[in-house]
Amino acid sequence: MTLNYEARAIDSAVLEQLRERDDAGLVRQPVADPEGGAPLRCCLRRSTAGERIILVSYAPLRRWAAETGVEPGPYDECGPVFLHAEACSGPTSGPGYPAGLHGARRVLRAYSTQGSILGGSLIEIPREQVTDVDDALRDIFADPAVALVHVRAVEFGCFMVEIRRR
Repeated sequence: MTLNYEARAIDSAVLEQLRERDDAGLVRQPVADPEGGAPLRCCLRRSTAGERIILVSYAPLRRWAAETGVEPGPYDECGPVFLHAEACSGPTSGPGYPAGLHGARRVLRAYSTQGSILGGSLIEIPREQVTDVDDALRDIFADPAVALVHVRAVEFGCFMVEIRRR
């Protein structure tokens, strides 16, 4: 079945800005990841032990709204994302939900082209069934009013990935 959506890593120009000063207006310091496993939004995979990473505040809806010329309204929020401390080669995953970022519990928030939230879904899908996330996304994008979906981790609130209609 053809997917009518795609996962999007953070744009390289935005990554450069976030590494210098994040969306909370702060300069963050890189660290060597002691254990690995941090969900990297620059390349849509998890970090490995020893990689230099940085945890920054990111406002995905605000940036999308600025790009599309709409008002994000009260849904504009800033949250934590992990990035490589220096530029990387970007994502290597194909179409569909990036399996490398999946955890057991995620929140899927659907937004309209006007930046209004249309609803949300809590999914509890084990890592070994990550392809089932695509089924949930197909259901959400069946609504023609949905322009994009933000995926967040339940436990820490981290913004995981933006999924946009193709």
